[in-house]
Amino acid sequence: MNKKFASTVSAFFLILVLCWSYFSQLPGESSGPVPLSEFSTARTLDHVTKISQSAHFVGSKEHGQVASYLEKELRQIGLEVQSQEGFTLTEWGNLVKSKNIMARIKGSGSGKALLLLSHYDSAPHSYSKGASDDASGVAVILESIRCYLHNKTAHKNDIIILFTDAEELGLNGAALFVEKSNWAKDIGVVLNFEARGTSGPGYMLMEVNSGNSQMVDAFADADVSKPISNSLMYSIYKMLPNDTDLTVFREKGKIQGFNFAFIDSHFNYHTAQDDIDHLSKQTLKHQGDYLVPLLSHFANADLNRLNSDNDQIYFNTPFAFIHYPFSWNFVLLGIAAFVFAFFVFIGLGKRVLHLKGIGKGFVLFLTTVATTGVVVFLSWKGLLLLYPEYSEILQGFTYNGHYYIAAFLVLALGICLLFYSRNQPESQSGDYVVAPLVIWLLINLGIALYLPGAGFLIIPVFAAIFMFGYYMLTQRFSIVLFSILSVPIVLIVFPFLVMFPIGLGLKLLAGSAVLLTLGFGLLLPLFGQFKFKPVSAILLLCVSVGLLITAHFKSGFSQGEAKPNSLVFLYDAEKDQSYWATYDNTLDEWSKTYLGSDPKQASQINTLPLFSKYNTKFTYETEAMNRELSEPEVTFERDTVIGKYRHLTIRITPKRPVNRYDIFASVKANIYNLKANGVANSSQTGSLYKRDDRKLLSYYVVDNEPLVLQFSTLKTAVLDMELLEASFDLMKHPAFSMRKRANWMMPKPFVLTDAILIRKKITNTRTISDVRAVKRNFVIQTQANDTIPDADMENETITKPVGSPTPESTSIQ
Repeated sequence: MNKKFASTVSAFFLILVLCWSYFSQLPGESSGPVPLSEFSTARTLDHVTKISQSAHFVGSKEHGQVASYLEKELRQIGLEVQSQEGFTLTEWGNLVKSKNIMARIKGSGSGKALLLLSHYDSAPHSYSKGASDDASGVAVILESIRCYLHNKTAHKNDIIILFTDAEELGLNGAALFVEKSNWAKDIGVVLNFEARGTSGPGYMLMEVNSGNSQMVDAFADADVSKPISNSLMYSIYKMLPNDTDLTVFREKGKIQGFNFAFIDSHFNYHTAQDDIDHLSKQTLKHQGDYLVPLLSHFANADLNRLNSDNDQIYFNTPFAFIHYPFSWNFVLLGIAAFVFAFFVFIGLGKRVLHLKGIGKGFVLFLTTVATTGVVVFLSWKGLLLLYPEYSEILQGFTYNGHYYIAAFLVLALGICLLFYSRNQPESQSGDYVVAPLVIWLLINLGIALYLPGAGFLIIPVFAAIFMFGYYMLTQRFSIVLFSILSVPIVLIVFPFLVMFPIGLGLKLLAGSAVLLTLGFGLLLPLFGQFKFKPVSAILLLCVSVGLLITAHFKSGFSQGEAKPNSLVFLYDAEKDQSYWATYDNTLDEWSKTYLGSDPKQASQINTLPLFSKYNTKFTYETEAMNRELSEPEVTFERDTVIGKYRHLTIRITPKRPVNRYDIFASVKANIYNLKANGVANSSQTGSLYKRDDRKLLSYYVVDNEPLVLQFSTLKTAVLDMELLEASFDLMKHPAFSMRKRANWMMPKPFVLTDAILIRKKITNTRTISDVRAVKRNFVIQTQANDTIPDADMENETITKPVGSPTPESTSIQ
């Protein structure tokens, strides 16, 4: 075959392989009615539609309606439903009263139980309807269990269905179950269904407490039809500030399991666009394709045998789910290095390789890698300056993000071809292959030492070494052999080019460009012979420009691809002053209605360390007219000094419908034995309440229940406490006449928005004439054996007869 024609054919062949691997990830949609004995995407979608009719965050009326719907549906398929309610204060510092919904299907055996897990609350603040996150997970479980029971499938293990509450607030429902439910100790493995976008394939992420070997084997034995997963993904996942309900089971209950989550269309995550219209039906079916075989497998497997001291590498291909032990990493690396060295020796002996040419190859390859990385990095930074509105999408992935991924990957490939078209004569093809292989072997050495889950990346290196070896032995180019050997490189390396920026944000575009260049290096034995490199490079650069132009025309906002914006009204009770404030960097016509065209930099509210997922701060504020708002009532039910310590019980009672309290105290005041509404922090060790800043906790209010704080501090400490009361009703409160957002706008997720805030000091307002009553309280408390909070400190009981208070019993600070 003509070499020019052969190169072109091989290029098109690899493009087809790449497209096939990408588009074959998701299952096809079912056509026509599906019998009751099979999983139905349509029936699942019907559940999603009913659950996600409106926002149903904790504390909302709709939240209770969703809970009732789930209880009804579980009963309708013949299950006995239980609920679990209670307060939890998790390590996130969030206090909430959760209601978990659960049911149990008894098995014929006495082994560990299988838990099917998903949460039913939607994200607060942003009017998210939660169709994907996480009505999709709830619906997949409902339909899979219905199908399973309809088929009267015999099973050994109990199957527990758990729909947790308050996952979005701090995994509170999961914590309540693990810490308080008797069922928790029976669980052998968890299947958790989640979402971080509204489309794309579902990825399997394993969570284990030790080795994953038995879990990987069990997943492979279940024979899922189209699994998408690899051991590198979980290694990266563990490094990120992301947790799911399964994390609570693993960390607190020592129960391991599998997460199944889809992440594409990340820009819809936690927004008002997480609705039924944006949820992909193929994605929903893919989640079902995971659960149906796994349910059948784990309902009968020995769940006591899933723990292991060993780990396995695993990854999917369109052909099979491949896995092997971590211990193979160094073995495979050693074999690859030996075979490569052997072929280099042969090449030098045959004078096919030249040391000078190899040196030039290193310079050329490293220059190409650095150039692609720097060009893409600077280009993306430049685009962020040209389009400042992109910063409003806190997820880090813009609506036109896929065009940017394509544009910069095409640009990187064009740069590669351009560099090698000018610098690689055919006589030095072998010389120039050495550098990429040496660098990839060094990368795999680092992987084996520090990131063993990515050990499967040695397989593409083997493919490139075999191409290199064939050329060293024969000095011939084989279109068929080289194309076949290129397939593992394309299938294993190239999917990460898209996966990284989708999963981690467009800031990873430069990383994808570098990885593409490294992958290009592995394909040099094939494309080193490509005769159209200069023309192809220019063509690719033109395509990249065309994609960037397309991205420009899609850079605006519209209905369904809305601009996130934010607004809060803050009343500072101490100053008797109100403010409008926003998190937005670029003000639009709606926010300017309240903030004006030239607002001041935010200062008032930023003195309080409010939590946001991406550490977002308020940007602008402007003074506003005061409104008639009822302030919360602060009551000191106890304020007693005993010895060195001051013991307090503070009740904060809302006087209007509210949704959240944030409580703050001076960092100089150590807080001991903190309890909120009767519960301590579930992750607290020792009596000292650990915190990094002024924030004590956030309380998400249900049924307008008051907040009761109990704690102790040193009597000499300056407490300096204050609260921020929030209600999520700014847009409909009768004291305000709010302009409706345009249809191309929506509330910003991950931050406190569309809220009315009242900031107030928490002080004991009793006068000095109340001291006698407090002294009597001191005497009663000391007689009740009230001790110092920290066991490592002085721990003796002070008892005084009634009528003889000591000077240390002063209660007013």
